[in-house]
Amino acid sequence: MVKINEKAPEFKEDAFVNNEIKKISLSDYKGKWIVLFFYPADFTFVCPTELGELADNYELLKKLGAEIISVSTDTAFVHKAWHDNSPTIKKIKFPMLADPTRRVCNAYGTLIDVDGLSVRATFIINPDGDIKAFEFHDNSIGRSSEELIRKLQAAQFVANNKGQVCPMSWKPGKETLKPGLGLVGKI
Repeated sequence: MVKINEKAPEFKEDAFVNNEIKKISLSDYKGKWIVLFFYPADFTFVCPTELGELADNYELLKKLGAEIISVSTDTAFVHKAWHDNSPTIKKIKFPMLADPTRRVCNAYGTLIDVDGLSVRATFIINPDGDIKAFEFHDNSIGRSSEELIRKLQAAQFVANNKGQVCPMSWKPGKETLKPGLGLVGKI
């Protein structure tokens, strides 16, 4: 199982991106923050609501120095077919990684063995390739882009402001903490 502050498992797999199928690897994005976004399957019910919301927030995430990579156990050809047939999925500009061999899902601990699908899971990986946050959800529970963005901003703040920590529900501009000293002030 992966752990916080450890290196994210490397991968090199097919992805559907920019209307083509090509190999991508985690190391292709070294130097950027990465949101690795696992979901169960294409052509389902909750998944397009999540991926559509991510697509709507993609430009903001890129401005924050982050790249999104979505991952399911579907093939890149299924990703393309979904993209070609769904107005919601057609909005996606980020890579849709294909994991039909389940190698990536196994490496990140998201595979539901009995179903052969991934659980909903999100990983925030820093520019050095270290896992800074992750969450797992039951597949019936959709995630929040707003909370994902908040967590990314908190991880970036802590990385850029050594010795300070972000309290619960922290957002940019709110007070932070310095262990042993208490509130630091709005930054």
